[in-house]
Formats: sequence, C-alpha cells, structure tokens
Amino acid sequence: MTLAQRLKAPHLRLILKIAETGQLQIAASTLAMSQPAASRILAEIEAGTGSPLFVRHPKGMEPTPVGEAFVKHARAILAEFQNLESEVEGISLGNAGEVRVGSVTGPAVGCLVPAILEIKKKAPGIELTVEVGPSAALVRGLGEGRFDFVIGRLPPDQDSRAYRVLPARLEVVSLVVRKSHPLAGRRQVPLADVFDYDCVIQERGTPIRQAVENAFHAAGLSMPPRITNTSSLLVMLAMVEKSDAIATLSAEVAGLLTRDSIGARLVPLDLAQTITVSPYFIIQNRMQQLTRAASRVLEEILSRL
Repeated sequence: MTLAQRLKAPHLRLILKIAETGQLQIAASTLAMSQPAASRILAEIEAGTGSPLFVRHPKGMEPTPVGEAFVKHARAILAEFQNLESEVEGISLGNAGEVRVGSVTGPAVGCLVPAILEIKKKAPGIELTVEVGPSAALVRGLGEGRFDFVIGRLPPDQDSRAYRVLPARLEVVSLVVRKSHPLAGRRQVPLADVFDYDCVIQERGTPIRQAVENAFHAAGLSMPPRITNTSSLLVMLAMVEKSDAIATLSAEVAGLLTRDSIGARLVPLDLAQTITVSPYFIIQNRMQQLTRAASRVLEEILSRL
C-alpha cells in the first residue's frame, strides 16, 4: 500500500496542527485526539516516508524539509476537500452545478435571459450553458443528452410520448425597419403596403416564415416578390440598416434590438394585424431526471411565462 493510500484527512490535519503549534500534545488536544494516538499516527507516516517530518527541540517541533513538503500539500489537499464539500452541498441544494439549456431565439431573449440574470443573483454557483438553434436540432440534442431541457417546438416526426411537454406561450412576429424607412412611424400599416419592399425573412419551413406566409395569404396577398432568405440575425441587421428592406423577427428579439440603449437605430412597424407563430413549449426528456440546479432554473423560467 502506498503512502497516498494510507493517508487520511485526520492524518493531514494532525501534521498541519503540529506545524502550527509546534507541540504534539496541543495538536492532539485541538483535534480531540489522545497524545498516544497522535504519536502513533505520526510514527506511521514517518515510517512510510522513511524520513522524519519534524525535528524535536526543547521548545517544540519544527518541520524538516520533508515535513514542509507534507505541510504544503496537506494544506492544499484539505482546502480541496473543503471545496468539494461545499460544492456537493451546493449541488444538493440546487445552489451550484452545471445546467445546459437549448432554446429557439425568441424565448431565449424574452424569458430565458431574465431567468438567468435572476438565478445568478440567487445562486451564483450555477453555471449555465445556453445554445440557441432551430427546434429540430435542439430536440435531437435533448435526446442525445446534451441538454437538461429545451425551449422550442416539438418536430412532427418526434413521438411526443418520449418527452414531458410544458406549455409556454405564443410567439408574435415583428417587422423591423430602419428609423428613416418610409413606413416608420405610420400607424396600422397593412401588409399590402409591405408588399413592394425588399424583405429579409427566415428560410422556408421555419415557424416565423410559415406565420408570415399565412398572414399574407389571409390578407389575400401572395408573398412579396423580392425576398432574401436567411436565419442569420447579422445578415438581417446589415440589410435593414443599409436599405429600406424589412426584416421579420420574433417580438422578443425586435424589442431588444429597437431599444435606444442598443443603438441599432431600428423601429418595429405598427402593423394593422398581429402575426402569431405556433406556440413554443418547454420540453424535457422523460428518461432524464433533472438535477436540483436544473429544476431551479426551470422553475425560474416557468415563473416568467
């Protein structure tokens, strides 16, 4: 059996106390240990190292070079034990641990970020990882164990019985333009007035694209003839900033980008009709138990829906 296998935390504490007090008797008493027991432990450690840890002087005990090495590492090891104990306690109470969340863009801005900011105040030991992407990729990642839960829509090819699905909310689409756009500032803009402008829209098949198409068709219109398809927010912003193009964004994202504090110089159009997207949900894998930390984050999100 190696020295590391024989050493225990009480042995390390004894070595530290002897170094601090210079007296075996005082060290043993401080640790609620009998002096014979302390002497035996020290002798066993010294026998294992083949070298004395302390030099005995009339005024006390002083560490040898080997003893100083023991003291240095014992202090570090015991500190790590304390860190481990604190972390385990934090995890068991939901105050620490890693939480991985996937989300589509709108709720990531509208409810996930505010929940994260509040969690960071209450439990700063929780480390969150947030991945934003389309629902299909997020649900696939959930099935692979990469997320604790996701906020999105369940793809039609997925068996809903494999998931816990909690209702969240409807998503609203905003049409965003630069402040100098001819339609900016007008009230109750009909979709017919949007028709003749360049539009920057998410790709076909995405929920926002489907909602916009449905809105135009409900108004008796075909889709605008000049469309740029992209899910890149940066491409959308660049095109809207440099032209009279109109971008389609979730209301949560549009609300963020049109704040004066952001400085993007964008405004949402005041549309005559509301464009709604199919609702998103909070989705969990039924085969995966949430940790206390993940449950705490989920509860914070639910309180904001």
